[in-house]
Amino acid sequence: MPKGQDLSSRAQSSRAEARREQERDLQLRNERRYYVYIMANRSLNLYTGVTNSIYQRALQHKSGEVEGFTKKYNINRLVYYEVFEQIGNAIAREKQIKAWTRAKRLALIKSMNPAWQDLAEGWGQKAEMQIPRVARDDKPLNVRKDDKSIRRNDASDRRPEAPTFDNKNKIA
Repeated sequence: MPKGQDLSSRAQSSRAEARREQERDLQLRNERRYYVYIMANRSLNLYTGVTNSIYQRALQHKSGEVEGFTKKYNINRLVYYEVFEQIGNAIAREKQIKAWTRAKRLALIKSMNPAWQDLAEGWGQKAEMQIPRVARDDKPLNVRKDDKSIRRNDASDRRPEAPTFDNKNKIA
């Protein structure tokens, strides 16, 4: 195969691969997720709903933006959710759960979240970057010439000194 044709076929292959990647990215962007969720308050009043954005809906419940039952009873803790790709399936599951007895809904929550933790705790709050102590640059570094180890000028980084005893077994 002549050199020009080889370059041309590689360019076509490269363009075809780029098109496939764009199509895949577009499909992923258009892929929707739907959520059936259960919110609770400290008294264990329950609310079951469906949404396409669990993050936004949990924040709305927490801030009291959702009028009605959830605002009146301060239902602001996300205790359970399921993910669906089809809205019809999510709505059917929501109706199924709403038709259950309270005991069955409580058992569902306990099976997935036995401690009844708020699954949306910390959502919407500013996240602080946690940098390990050795990586922080807020304290000057000391480089020991003998072993080249890096040490910080920080008393909290050092082990406490062991007590010394004098010859009368008293702590010096």
